[in-house]
Amino acid sequence: MSDLRSLSFAAALVAGGPAFAQSAPLDGAEFADAGEVIVVTGQRTSDYSTRRIATATRTDTDLKDVPQAISVTTAEQIADQGMRSVGDVLRYVPGVALSGGEGHRDQIVLRGNASTADFFVDGLRDDVQYYRGLYNLDRVEVLKGPNAMIFGRGGGGGVVNRVTKRPQAGRFATAGVSYDRYGAGFVEADLNSPLSGNVQGRLNAVYERVDNFRDAFDGHRIGFNPTLAWLPGADTRVDLGFEYARDRRIVDRGIPSARAGSVGDPSGPLEGYDATFFGDRDLNRTRFDGKVADARVEHRFNDRLKLVGKALYGDYDKFYRNVMAVTPVTVNGGVERVGIEAYQAPTSRRSLLVQNDLIGELETGPVAHTLLVGIDYSHQRTHAERQQGFFAASPFTTSSNRRYSTPLADDIFVPQVTFTCVVSLGCTDARSRGEAVGLYVQDQARIGDHVEIVAGLRRDHFKLAVDNRLSGESFARSDTLWSPRLGLVLKPSPKLSLYASWSRSFLPQSGDQFSSLDVTTAALKPEKFANREVGLKWQPLQAFDVTLAGYRLDRTNTRATDPLTNLTVLTGAQRSRGVELTVQGRPLHELSLSGGLAFQDAEIRRTTSAAPSGRKVALVPRFQVSLWGRYDFSDWIGAGIGVYHQSKSFASISNAVVVPRFTRVDAAGYFKVRDGLELQLNVDNLLDEDYIGLAFNDNNLTPANPRTVRATVRFGL
Repeated sequence: MSDLRSLSFAAALVAGGPAFAQSAPLDGAEFADAGEVIVVTGQRTSDYSTRRIATATRTDTDLKDVPQAISVTTAEQIADQGMRSVGDVLRYVPGVALSGGEGHRDQIVLRGNASTADFFVDGLRDDVQYYRGLYNLDRVEVLKGPNAMIFGRGGGGGVVNRVTKRPQAGRFATAGVSYDRYGAGFVEADLNSPLSGNVQGRLNAVYERVDNFRDAFDGHRIGFNPTLAWLPGADTRVDLGFEYARDRRIVDRGIPSARAGSVGDPSGPLEGYDATFFGDRDLNRTRFDGKVADARVEHRFNDRLKLVGKALYGDYDKFYRNVMAVTPVTVNGGVERVGIEAYQAPTSRRSLLVQNDLIGELETGPVAHTLLVGIDYSHQRTHAERQQGFFAASPFTTSSNRRYSTPLADDIFVPQVTFTCVVSLGCTDARSRGEAVGLYVQDQARIGDHVEIVAGLRRDHFKLAVDNRLSGESFARSDTLWSPRLGLVLKPSPKLSLYASWSRSFLPQSGDQFSSLDVTTAALKPEKFANREVGLKWQPLQAFDVTLAGYRLDRTNTRATDPLTNLTVLTGAQRSRGVELTVQGRPLHELSLSGGLAFQDAEIRRTTSAAPSGRKVALVPRFQVSLWGRYDFSDWIGAGIGVYHQSKSFASISNAVVVPRFTRVDAAGYFKVRDGLELQLNVDNLLDEDYIGLAFNDNNLTPANPRTVRATVRFGL
């Protein structure tokens, strides 16, 4: 009840005079008159379609002219479905699978490639491991396939870019409060106002409680994001922003598998213990604090030449400690037992990112060009540690006391744990310095109304130095790589485009968090990702879009062990193949739809250090399908219904544990009580499906919430 009272009190504070308003996309939009004051009133509408983005090419481009599959989830859809996490958003994006992320971070699998770092915000790298909020977003963009030409290293399977809200010329305010059956809920506000003749301000803020049906899980998140826009003239805009993010929660790694499985005879999740917490309520904790300042300058020299500059400085501190199941259920002396281990890991990172793009329009005979020339720079310092947990002596501990065999019960017993550093048993303490400079050029050449060629080339110089503070050793590596991109778009009609593309990305052997480097990895070339893709983009109705894409993505230079010399070599390879269909928009004035389906297969093609040839890649279901729709019966009442299904997948590269297939149905109701007051009721997992929603490995399987009812009130004038 205390959580409910605090949410209600906060709602009362922010509900004193807001009015509904929409966050209009600003990519490519003309600057508003600095002296114009717009009062926004009227009904909140649901529009799930996005026509143009600037992320995929760094130029304002119609989506049908971008030769790659892109899925966009708008703020309207996020609100309608009651989404509260990046995972909620990505579940309805075809070709994307979710990882448990050890219970303390966003982690995704895009076209068979897992990543904790392929996240961006407003086109700038956002690679720290944490849970990202949605409270200040205009939309979430998923760009599929290698994207190094635009974003630099990583992005082998694709990237996720969050586009934040920016100040507008109007004066408006919105606020909302929400609460569900398990005590989770939020209070958030979005306030926008002109501050002077040419300065606009906006504030987005949220307080959120996180909770679910699991025995011990709880926590809270705070987000605070003030932004300013200065328009000194009709051709220049300067945006300044600061975000403070604070997250405190219990780390929940889920449940183990029912037994020891194997290839050909896989196990499944343990049944009957969905709510059991395989950890310690006092030890399993994570805390994250992020402070990020950013700036954006956009200046038009004339109708044909524009400069866009961005900069970001981020200061991040993260700590997590956990006890988790590391074995399946076994029988010892007639008693069912589970092995548990513990560790803790503090991490800090300081990031400076700068990006400058010069965009020009010109013609060469019958060919019209949009040229992009740019340079970006990043400097990141990271200090990462890991200390192993050791259990008090007992008859069931191993000789090192790193693992404890606890009896299986509704309330798992965990003995006293001491965290200390033993180098030979996995302790780490390293400081890393990563520096990258990227130079790139791109031409979007239009030949008449029916042919467009997108060609780009990027040169990256990436340097990484790692100091091992335990051994006193230091390692460094520098790489200079070329990332090309080539795409052809044919437009037989204004509503239809056909495309083919090829692109390549790279990832240093230090991994996507570049926190470790040793004598072996320092000598190895980066991994490579090459993507071949064909597709079509069709607009059968004015506000409704269909995308169909087929791809083959090859990952090479993957580490393997030479059976003759026992040395590490780069002979491993992985291949992902698939077909994706996306539908989005408004086929009828009263109906908004978003969804799609994906057929995909990802396997090890040549033996790697992780698995032999023929193994299936973890967390890649063969089939996914989703569809969400909202129908407005009148200006006063509407309803939403959604379905998501995915086939079975393997929990890890061992292929020893299966995550069973499942189907989930969601529903919602929308009620406009009066102007400025709307009620929303969401029911997640309407049919009360019992399923595993997330997995991180064979014994970290997270059961999904049973049927969950959540009520939301949105205020306005």
